[in-house]
Amino acid sequence: MRNFPSVTRRGLLAGSAATVAAATLPAIGPAPQARAAASPAQPAAAAAAQPADGFASVPALGLSGTTGGAGGPVVTVTDAETFLDYCDRDEPYVIQVSGTLRITSKQGVRSNKTILGLGTDAEITGGGLDMYRRQNVIIRNLRFTDAEDDSISIQQSSHHIWIDHCTFSTGADGLIDIVRGADYVTVSWNHFRDHSKTMLIGHSDANGSQDRGRLRVSFHHNFFDGTAQRHPRVRFGEPVHVYNNYYRNNTLYGVASTEDAGVLVEGNYFEKVAHPIYSGYDESGPGRVIERDNVYVNCGKPETLGTVIEPRVFYAYTLDAPASLPVTVPAGAGAGRI
Repeated sequence: MRNFPSVTRRGLLAGSAATVAAATLPAIGPAPQARAAASPAQPAAAAAAQPADGFASVPALGLSGTTGGAGGPVVTVTDAETFLDYCDRDEPYVIQVSGTLRITSKQGVRSNKTILGLGTDAEITGGGLDMYRRQNVIIRNLRFTDAEDDSISIQQSSHHIWIDHCTFSTGADGLIDIVRGADYVTVSWNHFRDHSKTMLIGHSDANGSQDRGRLRVSFHHNFFDGTAQRHPRVRFGEPVHVYNNYYRNNTLYGVASTEDAGVLVEGNYFEKVAHPIYSGYDESGPGRVIERDNVYVNCGKPETLGTVIEPRVFYAYTLDAPASLPVTVPAGAGAGRI
């Protein structure tokens, strides 16, 4: 249930805190290869113009990739009311967030939006963002704290979503949920900390009819920093591509493939993770999972099973050397790093 305040466009134009830039951004095309972390000093416009990669870059379902609000007006918001009004508009927008915005519950974001934090301290706290039957959304360079539910929810056949260079902590439920037929999603260069149930793909064991053939997600260059579980936990999705992430001190497990999901775990660095990879978990049946070229330091034995569709069928990518990830990922992941 989305809960938007009553805000009129006339009121915004007459006296809101939003500033509309006199320029628009160029269109963004898909980019198949993984990128290095961007410079912290990079201007916001240049950051907004960077292309998505992984599954978010794949031409499908009527889109050429994920471009967000490119081509629409650029606005800067400093209060929650104005921010939520722009999120609820039908037109494309690049919404730049300045400072801390306090929201409640899960608030909807319509299609064709780029939400970009400015500087190093842009934050959404108290609530989360919900993509419900939406497409073509980019969320970058934001801190998400203390959400009452999920920090980000991608659901009900939403597709082409890119979540990049954000920091997530201390939510009440999942930090990111990708469920109910969502598809073509990339989660990259994020920092997850101070939380248990980190990321879920596929919300229940009973939802196979909606989820099979969908839930295609790429996870790369994320820092799972002492979080307990679900990095991610997957039901039904295939392929789910988990590559070049850094796992450190994850108390329950790293990756869990369940309910016949197909997960490729490659080129990651696991450090002090008792159960780096599971096939099946809790009451969920086993999933297929392949591991290759990972580094395990003070870890248990990974579980593998079956075969998985290769992500290269969908997009090209280049792996970083796994041994480099304990340096490069903490240095580049999270908000304030683009």
